[in-house]
Amino acid sequence: MKKNDLKAEYRIFCAFLKHVRRERNIRQVEVALKLQKPQSYVSKIESGERRVDFVELRYLCKIYGISVEDFEKQFEHFRKKVR
Repeated sequence: MKKNDLKAEYRIFCAFLKHVRRERNIRQVEVALKLQKPQSYVSKIESGERRVDFVELRYLCKIYGISVEDFEKQFEHFRKKVR
């Protein structure tokens, strides 16, 4: 996969993270409090400024009330829509 393709895919991933959070009516501040991080930390994740590793993704999924498996399935649907 080309580097530009990976960047595009990661932008879609970040947009999906934001979508999931908003869909559940959770504010960035609430996520940050649960992660014990500043709100800017969540903002940087959603903007793609800060990358998310698998462990962080698991925490985010827990906060959003979604399993990692369901997150992945929903991400695939979201990705196909925006492409």
